Amino acid sequence: MSRRRREADPRIVVIGGGTGLSTMLRGLKRQSENITAVVTVADDGGGSGMLRADLGMPPPGDVRNCIQALANTEPTMEKLLAYRFTEGSLGGQSFGNLFLAALNGMSETFDEAVRKMSEVLAITGRVLPVTNENVYLAAEFDDGSEVTGESHIADAKKARDARIRRVRLIPERPAALPQVLEAIEAADMIVLGPGSLYTSIMPNLLTEGVAAAVAASDAFKVYVLNVMTQDGETEGYTASDHIGALFSNSGERLFDWCLANDRPIPERLLERYGAEGAEPVRVDEEAVSALGVGLLRAPVAGWASGYVRHEPEDLARELLRLYREKSHTRVYG
Repeated sequence: MSRRRREADPRIVVIGGGTGLSTMLRGLKRQSENITAVVTVADDGGGSGMLRADLGMPPPGDVRNCIQALANTEPTMEKLLAYRFTEGSLGGQSFGNLFLAALNGMSETFDEAVRKMSEVLAITGRVLPVTNENVYLAAEFDDGSEVTGESHIADAKKARDARIRRVRLIPERPAALPQVLEAIEAADMIVLGPGSLYTSIMPNLLTEGVAAAVAASDAFKVYVLNVMTQDGETEGYTASDHIGALFSNSGERLFDWCLANDRPIPERLLERYGAEGAEPVRVDEEAVSALGVGLLRAPVAGWASGYVRHEPEDLARELLRLYREKSHTRVYG
């Protein structure tokens, strides 16, 4: 990509975590080199949780997935980073997580380790953990009970047959990485999601200064609505439920636009997801408009892998098109 193209690219900040964010990044890196991914570090389960407990480091999984998505490496290296050990004490652990853990041991701070891994893999753009602090996620349910630990939230919600009222970080309001706030302030476009509402997107917004910086930004700000509801987190949620939760938990009106998929999903997949307690997120346009958010629809879902996900190329192309068309529009609804 030429220097002229790089300078013309909009400065894009994406905020989230999990599979949704890394999937979107694979498409966005073909549209712009000026990408900053702001990633949650509240995970405490799986391989990331094991390294967190053993080494006292922030969980590497979500950050590592985003670095892999933006990496420009040979296929063998990509396979190596994604490789998971199947036996012994390393069973279930990915090589990419161990690579980042080793760099963390060689570095003063976690964000320095992330920068070093990004340099080794020659990534497009940059990846920033939202904070260097050791944080955990707690969820409060509408029956008044609470559970601590991201990995426990879904099971606790289902066991209580309750709805998540709000989430918070422990400790509350940890300091955001200064580079995160600087990137948000300088952004031309800010994208929230796609990803788990409470466990991937929300922890970033509960980090000190992040939600306020997003709300204050004059950038084109868009929330990418999940295609499907998530069992153990957002069963029965509509589009306005997702948006309302983001606004109320963060205390800010964060964005002006919501991008929703309108590509029909095959019936066979709907039946399979339905058996697992998930369904397409219903887009309640009037309720979305009542929240002061403009609704945008586009065919951005795909299922080539057998799972309903955002299709990286379609989503990235649509986001850039909407940025060009809507970035100077300030009247919504």
